[in-house]
Amino acid sequence: MKTSCDKVWTDQELLATGRAVLFDEARELQAAADRLGMELVEAARLIHRCKGRVVVVGLGKSGLIGRKIAATLASLGTPAFFLHAAEGVHGDLGMVRPEDVGLFISNSGETREVLELIPFFRRIGAAVVAFSGRSASRLAREADVVLLTTVTREADPLGLAPTSSTTVQLAVGDALAAMVTELRGLRQEDFALFHPGGALGRKLLLRVEDLMGPSERLPLVCREASVKDALFEITSKGYGATGVVDAERRLVGIFTDGDLRRLLERRGVQAMEDPITQSMTKNPKVISPDRLAVEALRLMEKWEVTVLVVAVEGCPVAMIHLHDLLKAGLA
Repeated sequence: MKTSCDKVWTDQELLATGRAVLFDEARELQAAADRLGMELVEAARLIHRCKGRVVVVGLGKSGLIGRKIAATLASLGTPAFFLHAAEGVHGDLGMVRPEDVGLFISNSGETREVLELIPFFRRIGAAVVAFSGRSASRLAREADVVLLTTVTREADPLGLAPTSSTTVQLAVGDALAAMVTELRGLRQEDFALFHPGGALGRKLLLRVEDLMGPSERLPLVCREASVKDALFEITSKGYGATGVVDAERRLVGIFTDGDLRRLLERRGVQAMEDPITQSMTKNPKVISPDRLAVEALRLMEKWEVTVLVVAVEGCPVAMIHLHDLLKAGLA
């Protein structure tokens, strides 16, 4: 007896199978977008009004999708957690409160372990939203809001494995999370608070004051100083530049090691005794300590510099170097 394992599959045949799965799942997603209407809005508003958490309930492949939906909701500022249906009936229901909303996922709508949890939610007064592939299922009948995740056929070659159905469940969960996010008015800054360790969190949370050098390392010379004095200050502080201040300690200029090289090429070592005011860059660009660090990076790129003076009301308080921003992972 021959099986499919005996067949020699060509590359083009395999590619056709893979593309067919993608096309099939895309069609099911389009059908879901056409089918779902105000019930999706109702579910989003129900979750938005929730004073507790969204308890996502599932089992098997639907449970795996449920974990992802719970994670997405939490990532976007809606408190949520996943409750394994089988574990729920053995004590984990103690985590559920009356102010919570249950989000039950079952393609058949008849999964016994999932259905066994509904009476508890009803008894404590927690609302139930259902993802079900069948409108006539028990899960659909007992939910407050039903979102049909029906598919015509699973996309695998046998038409049996959860493929199209779980794709639709996941996409509907994403749609629901996005709608609740709109209702919450979530901003990028809020999102960053939930992801402080990620690249976006660093970009939206880190400020110049978090990365700038200490005040004792701030290179400064007075406006009466010579180029030689500035060179010593640049060398001792390690920023490759020094600020120039007046008698009131207000910033009047900046002198960099690049300025020094160009000056020596032009005039030779006798320039070391020149007043710094003759070679400094007047009215240099500065940044305040409360600005976002990523803004400092943008300014450095725009002005093609590697260091910025950090100033408050015209008085320098620190310096921030490109290396500080790179170490923080901002570039």
